[in-house]
Amino acid sequence: MTHNVAARTGGATRDRILNAAILRFARSSYETVGLRDIAADVGVDVAYVHRCFGSKERLFAESLEATMEPAKLFAGPAGDIADFLAKQIFARDGGRGRNTVGPLDIIVRSLSSSEASRVLREFTRDDIIRPLAEKIGQEADTRAAVITALLAGIGILRNVLRIDPLTEVEGGELENSLPKPSAAS
Repeated sequence: MTHNVAARTGGATRDRILNAAILRFARSSYETVGLRDIAADVGVDVAYVHRCFGSKERLFAESLEATMEPAKLFAGPAGDIADFLAKQIFARDGGRGRNTVGPLDIIVRSLSSSEASRVLREFTRDDIIRPLAEKIGQEADTRAAVITALLAGIGILRNVLRIDPLTEVEGGELENSLPKPSAAS
């Protein structure tokens, strides 16, 4: 019984470390985020952060996955995947509070980092573009990359830079004006 309590406590601490890392990576560049700072935020020794995640790079990758939730992105219907992804861009971050972290916040803060860009490239390729390509079929790799690029661009302008009229509410004119998959063929 003690082991189960310890395991749950360890899992809760790991989650707290991940949440602290998400906040740090969303507010600062990859280079300026330190594992010691994350450990201090949670009140644990930095060695425990290493034990849980192995490296800063791995913690960054898990932070990306936790905020993007790629498995949920592709749980939608295959026939209408572009519409589904557009809805995710408009629903996930639009109207969020100032202290809420959006998936693009982490990406934008670390694009210029050579270390982080490798993780970002692998994540985008393996967890976004490839699963999207599997869903859309014909000329899949190119189409999936273009769809991802367009939606990422809209997402950054809407949710990070907050450019009007891109900040309209979910289901608005902009979302409804995006091309449907049949138009993108």
